[in-house]
Amino acid sequence: MIRFLPLGLLFVAQTALAQTPTSLGSGAVLRGLDKVSGQSSDITLTAGQAARFGRLTVVLRECRFPQDNQSGDAYASIAINEAGKDEAVFDGWMIASAPALSAVDHARYDVWVLRCTTS
Repeated sequence: MIRFLPLGLLFVAQTALAQTPTSLGSGAVLRGLDKVSGQSSDITLTAGQAARFGRLTVVLRECRFPQDNQSGDAYASIAINEAGKDEAVFDGWMIASAPALSAVDHARYDVWVLRCTTS
């Protein structure tokens, strides 16, 4: 039962977001954390752009935010791959206000969305 709780919460969050009118951002600001060194850095991407973070390649597909609140809750479609691995580390949507709902599952790195950019 507990295994299905995160899936249920993700469904509820996505349903709520689907009902809110949104605007498309031109890019996003993500934050990456190297859990071994403790170093974090912000990653600014435009839609379609890729950036390296350690051994990871992060690609931003799109970022959306509430239409009436540009500084509101962002959610972004992201793909993350690790050098030398065929399987994606992450491929899906991240929600800024609830990063644990769809988190990157990696032993060394953590990446999450902070906000969308519009220029």
